[in-house]
Amino acid sequence: MLRFDTLIIGSGLAGLSLALKLAERQKVAVITKKSLLDGASAWAQGGIAAVISSEDSLEEHIRDTQIAGAGLCDPKTTRFVVEHGASAIDWLIAQGVPFTRDSGTDSGYHLTREGGHSHRRIIHAADATGQAVQDTIAAKARTHPNITLLERHIAIDLITGSKLGQVENRAYGAYALNSLSGEVITIEAQNTVLATGGAGKVYLYTTNPDTATGDGIAMGWRAGCRVSNMEFIQFHPTCLYHPHAKSFLISEAVRGEGGTLKLPDGTRFMPWHDERAELAPRDVVARAIDFEMKKRGLDCVYLDISHQPLEFLQEHFPTIYTRCLALGIDISKQPIPVVPAVHFTCGGLMTDLHGRTDVSGLYAIGETACTGLHGANRLASNSLLECLVFAESASRDILGKSPVKIPKLPQWDESQVTDADETVVISHNWDELRRFMWDYVGIVRTTKRLQRAQHRIKLLHEEINEYYSNFHVSADLLELRNLVLTADLIVQSALSRHESRGLHFSKDYPQMLPEALPTVLTPQSYVAF
Repeated sequence: MLRFDTLIIGSGLAGLSLALKLAERQKVAVITKKSLLDGASAWAQGGIAAVISSEDSLEEHIRDTQIAGAGLCDPKTTRFVVEHGASAIDWLIAQGVPFTRDSGTDSGYHLTREGGHSHRRIIHAADATGQAVQDTIAAKARTHPNITLLERHIAIDLITGSKLGQVENRAYGAYALNSLSGEVITIEAQNTVLATGGAGKVYLYTTNPDTATGDGIAMGWRAGCRVSNMEFIQFHPTCLYHPHAKSFLISEAVRGEGGTLKLPDGTRFMPWHDERAELAPRDVVARAIDFEMKKRGLDCVYLDISHQPLEFLQEHFPTIYTRCLALGIDISKQPIPVVPAVHFTCGGLMTDLHGRTDVSGLYAIGETACTGLHGANRLASNSLLECLVFAESASRDILGKSPVKIPKLPQWDESQVTDADETVVISHNWDELRRFMWDYVGIVRTTKRLQRAQHRIKLLHEEINEYYSNFHVSADLLELRNLVLTADLIVQSALSRHESRGLHFSKDYPQMLPEALPTVLTPQSYVAF
């Protein structure tokens, strides 16, 4: 039994920022499935959107966010996040994050522009912002005496009052598997925070790391939390198309600095689809690429930034330039082959402005949460901003709470299970899930495809549930269990939306309804697999 004031599950920007903010007054534990830097935050290239230029305004950032979100952004949340943007950046600068400077701007930092933004407002560290931010705060977390880092641990499930037979459904901590030893530990905590990121690995092609398996969303749902807007899965328009380039993202900033999308014959096509062309929001660009690829039978399209000088490309996109060159692509002389890939989960566990969920003592922040900021489509570079703002608001709420009496927590019971006789079931089911989600629940959807996916999910769930009930848990099994549940939440949400809005485009319901309403699923009314 380990005991802490706050248990944080996930080590991305949201989780580590919160840990640092709490650790001056609390004993904090951070669980992470692999190493501290293996989450999606470290992979973020573009930067963080915030109003720090005198030529920009809060109202314009709010408006850009709402336009990208197709009318579904929560107005109160959007204003809350945008208004706290500058202070979030100030906190990162104070931590020592080396953002790219520019003496010619009033802020002193170089600001770039991305799709959907009306101004240059993306502060960045070259083209590896996430890595720079995570390296900086992870170094502080590793040396802080009040932060315990449990690497190579994967959370199994939350321990809640309802599971202990109590009237109040409060979170008391979690069970976690030590992936190296196979031991399951019990962690008791006054406050538990889900910051596990999104669920990109539910799809065959994604820009997300292998850790993005919907763990927090699934655990929160099983604990009794509502989820919202799970149908809105953002496909990043430009993932490098190359057999040796797994999940390598070509930053939106490439288009922000003048990159154009072209067909194999060199014809530019985005102006045919939207007057904003390459700077349209991600859902518009991804659908346009998908349309052109399917119409012409293409494996990919091409992103051309070769008109920019070599020195400019090496300065602004050193990571992209170097990686492409290693694969035989000189972006100063030739276009980059790209395809859309799953990038971000806009929905998640419903929270308030403090990150609180429906379960007392349980918080969700970052991509795991649905705060209402992103609506039907996330505006570029608003994700890291959301992580920072809600880490701060959650920390204030947690530090203002009085301790509660925690009942005696039962140890993990493995008396009725044995070692698995075959693990091929897990790898086969994982592969099947990701393939039919890509085929049936992709950029363009139909009711028939969604129903096919739902039928297959039901069969997979039955197999996985039987496996989970009879054998010792493993990291692969736990991730697959969470992915199948998350997939079902995505499909049920998509089936319930009888319109096309933002990232959800249905051929059966191509029109957008006059009123924008969120999709909310509750565990009590849930139609079990």
